[in-house]
Amino acid sequence: MKTAIFIDVQNIYYTTRDTFKRSFDYKRFWNHIESKDEIIKAIAYATDRGDERQQKFQYALRSIGFNVKLKPFISRADGSSKGDWDVGITIDILESADQVEKIVLLSGDGDFDLLVQKVKDKYGCIVEIYGVKELTANSLIDAASEFHSISNKFLV
Repeated sequence: MKTAIFIDVQNIYYTTRDTFKRSFDYKRFWNHIESKDEIIKAIAYATDRGDERQQKFQYALRSIGFNVKLKPFISRADGSSKGDWDVGITIDILESADQVEKIVLLSGDGDFDLLVQKVKDKYGCIVEIYGVKELTANSLIDAASEFHSISNKFLV
């Protein structure tokens, strides 16, 4: 099945770290998807802090096969920060939906529930969501064709 993968890297990083105190295994995940589907597009969305460890991680993602899209990490004067890719992910998914049969989204962000429903209804795509169950919005789980709870299988 022709498949496109979209990863909200910040969401996956923080939810796996906070829940399991471990990291997500992107290579194992890639191999899992590739064993059953034809990956025609795979994009990982991350923030760029210019940090060497992060650059090594981004290089590793590219070597697996992901296109890595970076947005500058913005620290605000009040101490809050911004590095949100929701709109970029949404645009890329909508632009890809007519080229694939399946969309795989790694995120627990409930803001994607309307997008998931739209892609299923308008394009007839299967939309699989991977997320940490306890930190994934119920509205996103409900909108998905299938929800996969991230567990030890995909953790380092």
